Amino acid sequence: MRTTVSVIKADIGSVAGHVVVHPDTIATATRVLAEAKAKGVIFDFYVTNAGDDLELIMTHRKGVDSPEVHEVAWTAFKEAAKVARELGLYAAGQDLLSDAFSGNVRGLGPGVAEMEFYERPSEPIAVFMADKTEPGAFNLPMFKIFADPFNTAGLVIDPKLHAGFRFEVYDVFEGKSVLMNSPEEMYDILALIGTPGRYIVRRIYRRLDDEIAAVVSVERLSLIAGRYVGKDDPVAVVRAQAGFPAIGEILEAFAFPHLVAGWMRGSHHGPLMPVPQRYSRCTRFDGPPRLVGLGFQVRNSKLIGPVDLFDDPAFDETRRLAQRIADYVRRHGPFMPHRLGPEEMEYTTLPEVLEKLKDRFIKIEGATKAAEPKLKTDLLSRETKEGD
Repeated sequence: MRTTVSVIKADIGSVAGHVVVHPDTIATATRVLAEAKAKGVIFDFYVTNAGDDLELIMTHRKGVDSPEVHEVAWTAFKEAAKVARELGLYAAGQDLLSDAFSGNVRGLGPGVAEMEFYERPSEPIAVFMADKTEPGAFNLPMFKIFADPFNTAGLVIDPKLHAGFRFEVYDVFEGKSVLMNSPEEMYDILALIGTPGRYIVRRIYRRLDDEIAAVVSVERLSLIAGRYVGKDDPVAVVRAQAGFPAIGEILEAFAFPHLVAGWMRGSHHGPLMPVPQRYSRCTRFDGPPRLVGLGFQVRNSKLIGPVDLFDDPAFDETRRLAQRIADYVRRHGPFMPHRLGPEEMEYTTLPEVLEKLKDRFIKIEGATKAAEPKLKTDLLSRETKEGD
């Protein structure tokens, strides 16, 4: 039998603004999942939080996108949101964009990362949960884990990794994806995923046998709802060891607190700070963006663990650097590059400001109107002109 690991998250309400999930909502979701386990719908589960996001980690044998499993998650979120409303928590039910479940939580608001595999004799996995950022925040670390030999020594010295990995890159605007091979197409991969607001690493496969290696949630709430309803706060699952990158190689990719989009009102760049579970509460300017990592062993579809992967003084310097970066970038206030660019501000007050001022803009005599730049997506077919 194949085991499926499903990580499904949603912001259903939190204490003191967008800070932390209330224990009563965690208890409510735990009760729903315990009932599903007793009925045999899921084999095991772990309920936790990343900042103000309720996180459901489940194992079962029903495959990816199982209506039964997704209905369990939806019920857990709906029941937890009901408790959040009773407690008067902030943004109760925020990520639940529909009242009706239609067989799958995709497109309804929650973020989903799922993978199915035959268990190895020892099956370690790492589950990453981010708060105050977007799915593209995982682009850089996923590239480093699976394509950068300066990060992952196994790409050079492990025969099972040496053949490289296949990246599925998803275009969130067009709703389509492309499979690209590393290392041969490394530069083309980087050309896409260097624009994390549009192109997201969705899945990664080991090229030796096409075995699933990692999966990232790709839901963009603003694109689903047509308005800003909170940042997407992605989750990811990565398999480790014995033919995959070691846990230490996976975590090394997060030792650099790279800049990600999100933070306050989802409209600012800030450093992604890897923290232990106890520090998973975003306070300074509703941040900085946080990352929680939990390690499990999967055995007979059961979860052994977790280990709090970032609860280690080895990451203290990373956190200190993140705070220094936060100090620096905050001094920009409402100016770019701290504030996101206009293409990312489409769901904020910026369109209203432009609408209010449209009749006050005056044409400047002799000024030329520049064509709006457009990203050319057919990178592979473009011919390089002589002299470029």
